[in-house]
Parts: sequence; C-alpha cells; structure tokens
Amino acid sequence: MKRKKNFLKKITLLFVLFFLIHVGHTFVTNDAVGLPEKLQGFGTIKQEEHPIASDKYGWELVLVNRDNYIPDDYEMDLMELSNGQKIDSRIYPYLQEMFDDARNAGVYPFVRDGYRTAEEQQQILDDKIASYRSEGYTKHMAEETAMEWVALPGTSEHQLGLAVDINADTSKCSRDDVYNWLLENSYKYGFIQRYPSGKTSITGVANEPWHYRYVGKEAAEEIHQSGLCLEEYVENLK
Repeated sequence: MKRKKNFLKKITLLFVLFFLIHVGHTFVTNDAVGLPEKLQGFGTIKQEEHPIASDKYGWELVLVNRDNYIPDDYEMDLMELSNGQKIDSRIYPYLQEMFDDARNAGVYPFVRDGYRTAEEQQQILDDKIASYRSEGYTKHMAEETAMEWVALPGTSEHQLGLAVDINADTSKCSRDDVYNWLLENSYKYGFIQRYPSGKTSITGVANEPWHYRYVGKEAAEEIHQSGLCLEEYVENLK
C-alpha cells in the first residue's frame, strides 16, 4: 500500500512538472509573437511578410515606405560622386544640372548622403535610438520617436539610390538658402521634397527639408503643382 502511494505521488509530481514546463513554454512563445514587429528586433523582419514595393509605374515612381519594402531583386546602377557618396547613375544628369543651376544662382548645395546599404541604415537607426535613450526616453518611446526620422532597413529610399540628403556649403551660403531654392526649383529637374511638412501622418516621416527624391520631371511638376506627397500621387494613379 505504501509503495502504491509513493508511486502515485511520483506520478502526480511528474504531471505537475510537465504542466508547468508546457505552460511556461506557451507563455514565452505567445509573448514573443504578441510583440509588435518593430520591437522584436530591427532589421530581422522578413520581407515576405510585408507588401513589396512595385515598379508598376516605372522605376522613378517605386514607392518605398514603412508599408512597402524594397524587393529582394531590386536593381540599380550605382555611381560615385566626387565626395564619395553614391547614387543611381540614372538620376545623375538631372542632379548635376540642378546643382549647376543652383550655383549659378548663388546657392551651393552638396549631397550629404546618398545610397545606403541595409547595414548602414540599421546603424543609423540604432544610433538614433541610443541617442533618445541617453536623453531618458523609455525603450519603447525611443524606438517610436527614432522611426519618425529614420526608416527601418528595407524601407528607406536611400537604399534605392534615388534619394539624396542635400545640405549647404555654409562657407558660401546658408542652409535656408539651399532649402528654399530646392523647394522652389527642384521639380524642374525631376526631384521632390519627399517628406514635406503637413504630410507626416501619410508619409510616416517628420518634415525633412533636406531629403529629395527623383521621380521624373512630369511627376515632379504634377506633385509640385498639386501639393501632394508621393503616397498620395501614386494612389491617384491607381
């Protein structure tokens, strides 16, 4: 009788142990799955789980943002500028013409940042998050705020080679001189200010007066005249 009780006791303990292990495993698994994707590790989200950017309207109008990832097979022909920055060679003639005309007008722009690899984009995002964390932001708030300024790898236009961050040679002119000139004239060369003020709720990115994207002269003029952002413009093409 005593042996039987000991045996039953052991069986009960084994059952309880098995139950606890099973529940613990389920909790951990569900907790990880339940986290928002952006908190599960930047740059680790698989592209096939997201909509992929389309070139349906031509390479100039490929719409890349937090909802449209760069295709794995996206191709570009990169070339290096005199300062070491790289861009898609297809936009070079228009960029050079724009800069030449700006300089003739007494404004002196240069490409601060052009093409980026996914690794470079990841590092910029990590640095931005770390900066906000050092200011006392919680991890969640630091990530949320950083993504208003820096795109997740795979969703950055800089990875297309079609976008450039343009700054001023401040020994010759001010940043505002460059930003104002670009705002008024960039469309003539096929460029648009990609993240204008008042469109953050649509683009998902705060106003960036330095970030310009090549979309082609026809589209750029229509966007300039209408006041639309690229997301709105592409949506109207459907």
